[in-house]
Amino acid sequence: MDLLHSNGVLIIQHLQKDYRSYQSFLNFMSHVGDPRNIFSIYFPFWFQLNQVVGTKMIWVAVISDWINLIFKWILFGHRPYWWVQETLIYPNQTSPCLAQFPITCETGPGSPSGHAMGSSCVWYVMVSAILSHTVRRKDKSAITLHRLTWSFLWSLFWIIQISVCVSRVFIATHFPHQVILGVIAGMLVAEAFEHTPAIQTASLKTYIKTNVFLFISALGLYLILKLIDIDLLWSVPKAKKWCANPEWINIDTTPFAGLVRNVGALFGLGLSINSEMFITNCKSFKHGCKASFKASCIAASLVTLQLYDVIKLPTHTESLFYVLSFCKSAAIPLTVVALVPYCLHLLMEPTEKKLP
Repeated sequence: MDLLHSNGVLIIQHLQKDYRSYQSFLNFMSHVGDPRNIFSIYFPFWFQLNQVVGTKMIWVAVISDWINLIFKWILFGHRPYWWVQETLIYPNQTSPCLAQFPITCETGPGSPSGHAMGSSCVWYVMVSAILSHTVRRKDKSAITLHRLTWSFLWSLFWIIQISVCVSRVFIATHFPHQVILGVIAGMLVAEAFEHTPAIQTASLKTYIKTNVFLFISALGLYLILKLIDIDLLWSVPKAKKWCANPEWINIDTTPFAGLVRNVGALFGLGLSINSEMFITNCKSFKHGCKASFKASCIAASLVTLQLYDVIKLPTHTESLFYVLSFCKSAAIPLTVVALVPYCLHLLMEPTEKKLP
């Protein structure tokens, strides 16, 4: 592993030296790959366009991030910004100098990359959903259009994934092999859910059972290894020790923060889809297929979720932060799936009744 890590450091140094002028773009692509964007941007957009795709997106994102957490705890992957400070392979204590940025100091283990895994799985779902609509017609022109669309979308997919991977390596938060592993793992999870139609008809009981399994299995693994003196949160002290600026350390990047965020989102989706409000929406929305109504739902959802981001959770008590993070995450699908469409329907209903 030392050879793999040392070669990765050389690549990071090359990127930071020769591509420094692209820092703004690379930082932007790192934000594009942030798994949190799946819930606050991609999901609100896609659920209003296609409920099947939107539902699948949440399931894929949550299961992908849970698998990512388990692999991180099993693989014990280092991050470049602390590995260069602690490794003994460099002579005379001349460790390489790697630049750090405000988004560098992730506190969890580094392998596989959560950003690369989350980005690849959600974009795989989106590309597959678009292509599924171009294969319905069988005439020659439709086949040609499908081939052109297929080439364009998968080229766009790889451009985005490569850009996200390069950005994560550039900021010294991941080694190259970690982002490659993340992309492959994310695609495998997304492909698995292409063949799992049962999630579309899952009951609230199924959502709760899945949430309990995800949380208990992760917590159980942590506690079992804790009993034999293996601390799965070993990476947090390293991040705090070697981060160039203590203010860049964020509790939201800890392993349990991601787990709580994901189970909260999945619980919120199950609660909203099985709620009376959503069922009423489905039965009474005569204008539900109108583009104007869908556009209104997308815009209102995105604006509302941006307001949620303004709410800063208290970080002085970890347990309180996790509880509030769960509630905030659960509120996202509740807002997108049930609350916003229902409120817009109530606003539009009086207008529709006046129409002849």
